[in-house]
Amino acid sequence: MLSKALGLPADELVIDLEDAVAADQKDDARERVAGFLSRERSVGAAIAVRVNALASPWGERDVVDLLRQAGRWIDSLIVPKVERPEDIEEVERLLNAHGDLASGVRLQALIETAAGLLHAAEIAAASSRLEALILGYADLAASLGRAPGMMAPGSWLYAQEKVLVAARAFGLQMIDGPYLEIRDDEGLRLRVEHVRALGFDGKWAVHPDQLAIINATFTPLAGEIARARAVLEALEHADERGAVELHGEMIDEASRKLALQVIARGRAAGVEGTAG
Repeated sequence: MLSKALGLPADELVIDLEDAVAADQKDDARERVAGFLSRERSVGAAIAVRVNALASPWGERDVVDLLRQAGRWIDSLIVPKVERPEDIEEVERLLNAHGDLASGVRLQALIETAAGLLHAAEIAAASSRLEALILGYADLAASLGRAPGMMAPGSWLYAQEKVLVAARAFGLQMIDGPYLEIRDDEGLRLRVEHVRALGFDGKWAVHPDQLAIINATFTPLAGEIARARAVLEALEHADERGAVELHGEMIDEASRKLALQVIARGRAAGVEGTAG
């Protein structure tokens, strides 16, 4: 599975040592992952590893052993069930203690409990290594006591916007957690379109078949890129006016910022669009 994953059309591969691994397999899984990364890491998608929480019997070993054996091939560590800034700071201290072995390792925080949701802004500010917040629904549903099946696109709006605001306030990426119904393409599409419209940067997939829908939804259409370019061109020629009209719409500095975001997303996806 790890070898096949390297060839998938994903921006990031998340290797899980936490919930997907049984307790009696934790040590073996850690060694397998470290050995795999040190032997077979190839250029392509970013590599992230979800470690166990430091409060667990395995968390510190996850961080230390991974750094010593494969630190140079790991782009980021994902810290699960983050509830307070100290959870991130503790992992950062371990990274800092390993000097050059951890110099390029970033952090991502999974917000998936009521306490984590409450302290999202403090968590977002916890470390200069932090690059993303991720909203995890399954554990958050359990933490909140939500009824099974409460996963409609709009049913998590408060949590989505609260974590999004925290991420944006501190310059972090905002990533949506996975949709676990791997055979429900329409349900996935609705949820991806919803978070994309909110302003999220991406979404986790738990099965390769989900990648096409996620990638297509987050990739700007050629027409969107063309319009973004038209906005930038119109404002460039606006002389001293702060706002100008484009195709019947008033555009200004806020329009320029949105246009630059569209261009950046298209460039990251390898889509240049067409002029006009």
